[in-house]
Amino acid sequence: MAEALAREGMRMMHHAVLSAVAELGPVSQADLGRGLRVDPKDMVAIINDLHQEGLIARTPDPADRRKNAISITTAGSRRLRRTEKLGDEANDELTAALTSNERDQLVELLTRIVSPAEPPS
Repeated sequence: MAEALAREGMRMMHHAVLSAVAELGPVSQADLGRGLRVDPKDMVAIINDLHQEGLIARTPDPADRRKNAISITTAGSRRLRRTEKLGDEANDELTAALTSNERDQLVELLTRIVSPAEPPS
């Protein structure tokens, strides 16, 4: 069971990285890790996995040849669209008993948990 949860967590991180790379365009591995708040050694493993599957490409960064620029491949874009569709379907099923306003409220509350606002001074 613990192994299955670990694999699922890694798949979620793969999705998050693909999504960020698709949004940001070519991006350095370091910037990607900082933006997603992923430890550099974990980011290396994720990038290696995605590269091995042909979902991202590494090219020398034109601004700094010591760095790699990470970009999404056509296969990566297809995978991202498929996982987003599956996620939307799962969310629709999960929240089927809620009204539209309740769904919006749930998203707002979950967003506050993930990214809490700074407390007032």
